[in-house]
Amino acid sequence: MHKFRLQLDLQLFSQEKTEKATPRKTQEARKKGQVSKSAELPSAFILLFTFAGFSMFGMFYKQRIYQMFGHLFNDWLTMEMTESNIRVLFYDVALDMLIILAPVFAIAVIVAIVGNVMQFGFLFTGEPLKLKFSKLNPFNGFKQIFSLRSLIEFAKSISKLLIIGLLVFQSIASNWNRILLLSSLSIEQIFSFTARLTVGLGIKIGAVLVIVAFADYMYQRYEHAKSLRMSKQDIKDEFKKSEGDPLIKSRIREKQRRMAMQRMMQEVPKADVVITNPTHFAIALQYDASKMEAPLIIAKGMDHVALKIREVAKEHGVIMMENKPLARALYERADIGDSIPADLFQAVAEVLAYVYKLKGRVKSS
Repeated sequence: MHKFRLQLDLQLFSQEKTEKATPRKTQEARKKGQVSKSAELPSAFILLFTFAGFSMFGMFYKQRIYQMFGHLFNDWLTMEMTESNIRVLFYDVALDMLIILAPVFAIAVIVAIVGNVMQFGFLFTGEPLKLKFSKLNPFNGFKQIFSLRSLIEFAKSISKLLIIGLLVFQSIASNWNRILLLSSLSIEQIFSFTARLTVGLGIKIGAVLVIVAFADYMYQRYEHAKSLRMSKQDIKDEFKKSEGDPLIKSRIREKQRRMAMQRMMQEVPKADVVITNPTHFAIALQYDASKMEAPLIIAKGMDHVALKIREVAKEHGVIMMENKPLARALYERADIGDSIPADLFQAVAEVLAYVYKLKGRVKSS
């Protein structure tokens, strides 16, 4: 009973997703568009760099806005509207607005691209755009509303509102005396003060939101890694799919080994001599002076295989000779199908000479 319970516990444990995702699963998830990203990081960077751009290009914006309003009050309000000049008027206004907004649009696009590339690199996939009916399930939607992720998103929204509110309050409080004196200042001074206050506040808010967004990005990375976790059984199944079932592979290797053994044993009867250790090693040599420059090793084996080689050689009348040093040297220094090493020519030649001498005696008798 205890053994069954232990086995059941181990089976349940193997299904728990406790293991880090394999590179293959991570890559498959990436192809589906499932990457760790924070949607708030690019938007925070856009806010920060946009207001930083206002600060850097302040004189440019000042000149363009003065120019546009100068045309408005000096020319456009006093001009007589006709069908011929109304198009020119709208064209001039649109061009001025485009020139003013162009740096903002450029900064927003560049920062948005860089902010996403920083998180997950270049990724082009249409998988997230596919229609999935599971997303239309109201029960799943209801669960998401009251999920931990929704609570965290709600907490983030509240924290951002509080941070922005505190920054706005601090900025207004620190400049309150000057705000009270705005009525006594000129239009240019009011505009300059308001622009400086707004840009400074925007940079502060952007910097703080970048910090919050970076923390959110780290949390999203953790959640993404957690969602991709695998059980021990998942890893085994993936290994079987990618590398093949180890049991099947071992059977294939065993079958290949038996076939190679069978082919080698079929070559033993062609040998001129089998050199033995006498029990540990057996090496079958073949030599044809008209076709070969040196004797070839056509079969070799150790222990059980050596015994099989000796049995086959005995069945087919192949001469066997015991030479322990030569047998060990041939086994260790040459493979099946190789010529014997050059420094062993003399020793093998003496063996073959003796074998040919024995064969000559047999033929003469």
